[in-house]
Amino acid sequence: MSRNKSMRKPTGGVLNVPRKKKKYNFASETIFTKLGPAKVKAVRTRGGTLKFNVLSASYANVIDPKTGKSQKAEIKTVSANPADSQFVRRNIVTKNAVIVTSAGKARVTSRPGQDGVVNAVLIKE
Repeated sequence: MSRNKSMRKPTGGVLNVPRKKKKYNFASETIFTKLGPAKVKAVRTRGGTLKFNVLSASYANVIDPKTGKSQKAEIKTVSANPADSQFVRRNIVTKNAVIVTSAGKARVTSRPGQDGVVNAVLIKE
């Protein structure tokens, strides 16, 4: 997938592109974090830093807003996902997804496909 400018003008005519494609214009593939045994993939990014992609997760760091304490809780299922209704059926965890954990229902606050961890906050039921 490329993040280059469109090859066409708003009128539909073809633009004369002055250069070839560049490596920094390519986007990475979308990572869909699924439920299952923990799997994390390290990806080298521009500048040599590492980005960790969670391919599958079985636990989440859940914070209780009342007490301010966090705990590691097992993820049982995904109950709602505003990004896509099909993600609930496929048990895909993204930011703002509502997950059912051993501690209760929680909303995911991290971006598992980019942060390398699943963080969540307990919500009132």
